[in-house]
Amino acid sequence: MRTPRGVPAPLDPLEDPEGLADTDNRQQRALAEHARFVDENLKRNYRANFIHGVLGMTGFRLIYAPTIIPAYLLLLTGSTAAVGFGSALLQLGATISPIASGSRIEHRSHILPYAIRVGSMMRLMILCLALTGYFLTGNALLIGTFACFLLLGFFTGAQRVAFQMLMSKLIPIRKRGRLQGYRNFAGGLIAAVLAWAAGTYLITDEWLGNGYATTFLFAFLLTSAGLVVLKTMIREPAAPVSRPQMPMMQRIRQFPELLEDRDFAWFLVVQCFSTMARVGAPFWTVYAGTRLGLDGALIGGLSFVFLGSDTISNVLWGPLGDRWGFKLIYVMALASSIAGVVLLIFGSTALPIYSAFVCLGVGGSGWMLASTTMVLEFGKTEDTPMRLAFVTTLEGAIAAAGPVIAGLMVAGTGFMPLFVIVLAAQVAALALLIVKVRDPRNLAASA
Repeated sequence: MRTPRGVPAPLDPLEDPEGLADTDNRQQRALAEHARFVDENLKRNYRANFIHGVLGMTGFRLIYAPTIIPAYLLLLTGSTAAVGFGSALLQLGATISPIASGSRIEHRSHILPYAIRVGSMMRLMILCLALTGYFLTGNALLIGTFACFLLLGFFTGAQRVAFQMLMSKLIPIRKRGRLQGYRNFAGGLIAAVLAWAAGTYLITDEWLGNGYATTFLFAFLLTSAGLVVLKTMIREPAAPVSRPQMPMMQRIRQFPELLEDRDFAWFLVVQCFSTMARVGAPFWTVYAGTRLGLDGALIGGLSFVFLGSDTISNVLWGPLGDRWGFKLIYVMALASSIAGVVLLIFGSTALPIYSAFVCLGVGGSGWMLASTTMVLEFGKTEDTPMRLAFVTTLEGAIAAAGPVIAGLMVAGTGFMPLFVIVLAAQVAALALLIVKVRDPRNLAASA
């Protein structure tokens, strides 16, 4: 094929090996410049991520802890099926958005502006959740609440991909575990106290006319303050490596290439089973209420022990993950969650049920830290956004369908069949993780 007039003929790499050498040199210089920028701004970016994480986690855990939202939905509807449906809407939204978010950022030199936009929309949905509680009643309140859940989930999925990718650009792998562990400790400690106060005072005494709506309003204020800190403090480097922009459907057709990494493929299977296990979370508090009496004090107490154990365990999880890799954390987290479900199945008094929430809190924090951090360590750097999107979409799809099925199961057959299925999924996840998935940290070191 002839080259058009005025356009230089492309160089044959075999005839111009220097051209390939120049490309390699440019890439090496870009990587070196990126590493230099990260090191020079590490203290500032570390502080920004820590403060943002503490404030954001404090607010979001008031929303996503398996206590307040399930109790709120049960109050509005009196139906365990509705509890499952509301949880499913949260996850359904998170299923739709991650791939679109990944395709929006994988070619970008800077991610922060996009992350701020989706983060702002997520926080707006929490404000809307509070406003519906204050100003709507009856069916309008229920419809408005469910709509907020769907949109909150949508922007949560988009934010997760953007913020995890942003952290991978700013924080070296050797420090990510400690950052997340200490951030989760501080944020979780505050969240545990606030959750106890919300259940004991805000909800029980119906502050501002609606204790649940007031809790959501506090969550909005805290998470918004964290986003302001992130926007004003972060110094983001240009991406040293990125993919060329392409249509989203074309990129989706390339997903099978990600599964050529067998360890990542089995990691996805483990994530699917562990996510199946977590669909029981919205029903833990409802079940505890059938044994101990569901009221504001019980919600506050269970929230406190769940978030408190989640919080304290992060001090251990983060440094352990940095030192030994996050597969170990994942294994220990699943073992703790299995113990928690066993205690729920066999417990009928306060001590085993509160102990179950301790184990579930420890397991949940380890699972979240290990699963999100391991994803960043598989494969090529330029594929990280789509790996995050792939994992988040699979998790969301399972978590969206699961609570509806679980709610109907609880309504029809009670809690025990659901808990047995959850336990089986956790055991399967643990076995596959141990046998099939090699720690990507060790693979990178051996390479």
